[in-house]
Amino acid sequence: MTVDALTRLRNQVQEKDSELVRLLNERAELSIKIGEIKNLRQLNIYDPSQEAAIFRRINEINHGPLPQESLHSIFNEVLSASRALQAPVRIAYLGPDESFSHLASQSHFGRSALFAPQSTIFDVFEEVEKGRADRGVVPAENSLEGTVKLTLDRLVSSPLHILAEIYLPIRHALMSTVQDTKQVQHVYSHPQALAQCRNWLRINLPHASTHAVESTAAAAHKILKDRQGAAVGSGSAASRYDLAILADGIEDCASNITRFLVIGKGTNPPTGNDKTSLIFGTRHESGALYHALRPFAEKHINLLKIVSHPVKDRVWEYIFFIDCTGHAQEDAVKECIEELRHMCTFVTVKGSYPAEDTGRG
Repeated sequence: MTVDALTRLRNQVQEKDSELVRLLNERAELSIKIGEIKNLRQLNIYDPSQEAAIFRRINEINHGPLPQESLHSIFNEVLSASRALQAPVRIAYLGPDESFSHLASQSHFGRSALFAPQSTIFDVFEEVEKGRADRGVVPAENSLEGTVKLTLDRLVSSPLHILAEIYLPIRHALMSTVQDTKQVQHVYSHPQALAQCRNWLRINLPHASTHAVESTAAAAHKILKDRQGAAVGSGSAASRYDLAILADGIEDCASNITRFLVIGKGTNPPTGNDKTSLIFGTRHESGALYHALRPFAEKHINLLKIVSHPVKDRVWEYIFFIDCTGHAQEDAVKECIEELRHMCTFVTVKGSYPAEDTGRG
């Protein structure tokens, strides 16, 4: 009896699956050996520079038909499982579960990491500073609403460094225990989420009041006790709390992306495609900011972001956050930093880290 084409192909897939399992376990054995060497040398288990190199190589050797995003998702979990075999990696994030910070943490560290939700951004920093977590994930800026001031405040005073960045596309849903928007009298969410859906809420729920809470997931939890309430948050939060999605994709702009930072102790070596984040203060005199930034232009270093931030207890005085291309160990960036030190009241390098591809899943 001849085997038909479908059965033959399925048999071939089975053979490939067996080969994949064998290769994954061989890779896992190598990861365990790498972990043993890291422990002897007191190196961090999580190495964003090395992981960035892995993803770059995947891009180079992939010739389809699997798209890059799919391969990234697969290898993200492979790396996550490998880290877990070497030693547990504990991640503090702005919780609770199913918040966008949680989703960003999972997208970067994979599901094999240990996740520890925190009530505030300050708590995330503190968990890492006191060694109760290996790394932290905090929101830094949104493409629509700008910087997260609480994160900037804490970056100024914290000894921790930025080790990586995560870009997460934000898609908001309106969820509730009721089935009809006409029954909704109160809408809860994080202030930025409410701002990102302001026009939709004004047009579709003009009768409902809005209430800011600490996170989108906290909003989903809150409406379990408010039978006239709805929450703005992620679709996964609706699944987690068994809520009905009354409307999906309610953000006012489709190109809504939040940038998160991975914070921790230590530094990264150069990868060839890095960013550097700096904080500096200028003297209170004419042209001070212009002179501070001029070396970057002269050395053709692209400034990706510049944000002024008020100095606490000093009215109308500001410090500046900048992101630039390159690594602090590279000659051109290093020279710019040295010139800054001569011109500014203070300069702090908050980290050099792999530049994240915003298209990566």
